Amino acid sequence: MEWTVQAIRGATTVSENTVEAIREAVMELLDELQAQNQLHPDNIISALFSVTPDLDAVYPAAIARERPHWNRVPLLDVQQMYVKGGLPRCIRFLIHVRLPEANSEIHHPYLREAQGLRPDLTSQQDPISAAIAQHSHSHQL
Repeated sequence: MEWTVQAIRGATTVSENTVEAIREAVMELLDELQAQNQLHPDNIISALFSVTPDLDAVYPAAIARERPHWNRVPLLDVQQMYVKGGLPRCIRFLIHVRLPEANSEIHHPYLREAQGLRPDLTSQQDPISAAIAQHSHSHQL
């Protein structure tokens, strides 16, 4: 079987800067990542998480390490660059994975208010939600 290396992007937002809110959002985002891509953690090469400056209650990587098999994945947290008018309380990831070449279709999970960041990658959502998310994001810039 031939394998290929792919990068998967994703993002979500949290309602408040608490360990509980961040844990809920990170777990939801990683559940979507694994389900949408039929991905097992053994196929993850590395994961980079970024958070906006208004999130400092816990590291997303620490939460990811709580998941089965994620303790063997190299993980790194960084702070997202501040941009005036940017989406607040946002967690993003960039994950490099090994996938069978025949199964190279990638799904990039963008959840909650982060759907407006990349509407071109959030085809899983219904058209009304996509339009609302895009409209909301365009007014923040």
